[in-house]
Amino acid sequence: MKTIYLGLSGDIIHPGIINIIKEASKHGEVLVGLLTDSAIASHKRLPYLNWQQRLEVVENLKGVSKVVPQEEWSYIPNLKKYKPDAIIHGDDWNTGPLKKEREEVIALMNETGGKVIEIPYTKGVNSSALNEAIRSLGTTPDIRLKTLRRLIEFKKPVRIMEAHSGVSALIVENLEIEKDDGLHSYDGIWSSSLTDSTSKGKPDIEAVDLTTRLQDLTNILECTTKPIIFDGDTGGKPEHFVFTVRTLERNGISAVIIEDKIGLKKNSLFGTDVLQELASIPEFCEKLSVGKRAQITKDFMIIARLESLIAGKPVSDALERARAYVSAGADGVMIHSKEKSGDDIKEFCQEFRAEFNEIPIILVPTTYNQFTEKELVGWGATIIIYANHMLRASYPAMMNVAKLILENERSLEADKLCMPISQILELIPGGK
Repeated sequence: MKTIYLGLSGDIIHPGIINIIKEASKHGEVLVGLLTDSAIASHKRLPYLNWQQRLEVVENLKGVSKVVPQEEWSYIPNLKKYKPDAIIHGDDWNTGPLKKEREEVIALMNETGGKVIEIPYTKGVNSSALNEAIRSLGTTPDIRLKTLRRLIEFKKPVRIMEAHSGVSALIVENLEIEKDDGLHSYDGIWSSSLTDSTSKGKPDIEAVDLTTRLQDLTNILECTTKPIIFDGDTGGKPEHFVFTVRTLERNGISAVIIEDKIGLKKNSLFGTDVLQELASIPEFCEKLSVGKRAQITKDFMIIARLESLIAGKPVSDALERARAYVSAGADGVMIHSKEKSGDDIKEFCQEFRAEFNEIPIILVPTTYNQFTEKELVGWGATIIIYANHMLRASYPAMMNVAKLILENERSLEADKLCMPISQILELIPGGK
């Protein structure tokens, strides 16, 4: 029999999927190219089910003869490898982001003597709407907790944006833009101690207990589904850090990042005259080890933030600390610097990556923001955090509106800077 190739993600099985399998089986044996997690994550949201789970589902669908992995978003590599007699696809790829993919497939099949079968896209079925409906149901702490490790495995970079309130978190949760290489969105949320305290009008000092931080974090947890990385400052005393780890893990937070400084917290963005003292390597290693022993699941991550470069130490000091922290159980390292050139960060990343191929490197390119995500990944970056931009954007916007109203003694002139309240309500689930 002839072989008919069908590419599927298989994350949501709806009538349209059943229909196209039926149509494909009329022409021959159905060979399903099941997109891997990395292939999907490179162009859209990470699938809800992992590849093995989706494989089990698709293998048992009536009409499917064989399932093979499709490692790339493009059909071309698998079409060259398996040389099917035909490929089948819905006619929805005649327009939109898949149009270029369609042209490449047609050219290849013409070259090899194969056939392209197009069928009408099943009416009344919208995969994006189904995804949105599932997302609106929310998530569980267990599912949210596991997502960050899945993203790290299948996507580079993992793109994280700061949120300090429910509304800012909803923007991070829902914002998507279509680009030539697929759908771009934020993969998770950074819960920053700086933006959390500043949004309350308080200084960024490590005097707020975890309970207070969690009260605000709960607002974010209740209206989002994406993984959250928690800024744990220094982590406090080791015996306190144990409870921090267990509390965060229980609430479904994916990771905590703690920095190797001691004493009363002073923000790293200020000058060297207010720098904190670095913790000794054995002291910080013990804190990491205590935290790792305290966690219940293997999915929770404890990441070590290196302050060597902030403290004026050389890259060699940061690398020495990084090696020790990884040996102590750190699940990743964040390297921080105030240098605008980014040279010290690049040097660290390249040398660390030469020794540790799989350990995640987390970068916060606030000062060296001239580099693109692609360039930072080229250095070895795994996660990129935009650590305070939502808060920094909100202050001048509010200041400008308040100033316009004062100047004009009415709000008409401020309307152009304000989002209609109806649109804000649409952003909030159940707000309309």
